[in-house]
Amino acid sequence: MIGFTGVALVRADNERDDPAAFARCLADPAARLLVLTGLEPPVAEDGALQLAAMDPARRDALLLGYLEGAPLFVAGEGDGSAPAMRSPALMAALAEMPAADVALYGIARSLVDWHSRHGFCARCGHASVVARGGWARSCPGCGALHFPRTDPVVIMAVEHDDRVLLGRQPSWPAGRYSALAGFVEVGESIEEAVAREVLEEAGVAVAGVRYVASQPWPFPSQLMIACIATAADDALRIDATELEDAFWATRDEVRAALAGDTTRFIAPPGHAIARSLLMAWVVG
Repeated sequence: MIGFTGVALVRADNERDDPAAFARCLADPAARLLVLTGLEPPVAEDGALQLAAMDPARRDALLLGYLEGAPLFVAGEGDGSAPAMRSPALMAALAEMPAADVALYGIARSLVDWHSRHGFCARCGHASVVARGGWARSCPGCGALHFPRTDPVVIMAVEHDDRVLLGRQPSWPAGRYSALAGFVEVGESIEEAVAREVLEEAGVAVAGVRYVASQPWPFPSQLMIACIATAADDALRIDATELEDAFWATRDEVRAALAGDTTRFIAPPGHAIARSLLMAWVVG
């Protein structure tokens, strides 16, 4: 299963505009609160997320939906002070967390983080307020309604002569390499974004872009669109402002890294779609 996917959450969009339904959810004895400290999840001894009893008096509750038939909330309109970056402790916790909890955390984190960074109306600048059970913000000044945004990002396994192109950024742990990635720009198709990003970052022209899978990525709120593309040649002209290094890895090297052998490079973590993409490439 691809990381940050697979949780059986009923999002209940039809109830978000119903204040009475929201009040019933708050008062439901079975309602639970997903516990966050800032944007990070305290975890239980078994690595799972912590759920607490819901206090009906809370005024910062955001309704995630229904989990196993019970209302599930997360708290936090946000004040802009929560750290948006990933800590090493968080990444370690995600590696041990059950897959469904990873997905649930991703939804909660993205929602809380969006509220923390969008306290004012983008149209008129007036302070906005939480609306639709937490899934929007409304502006008392001009009446605009703002919704949580998702930014599309392409991530691609570029292949040439039975090898795949891998790169690394200087902020990553030493030895880690991954597939190239970049944001889709305004007015661009997925295929055009793949071709542009690979050419910009590695100087390689590609064609034959094929979609593989997608993944929500809550850092802060992106949709990773995994693709495979074929390079016209293997000459690299690396943009040092984007990449620290890049190289062509053989299928055996990728297979070994995915199996835990760090001799050539460290593979992406299990919750990243980059790992799923490389696994798909290895098996053809």
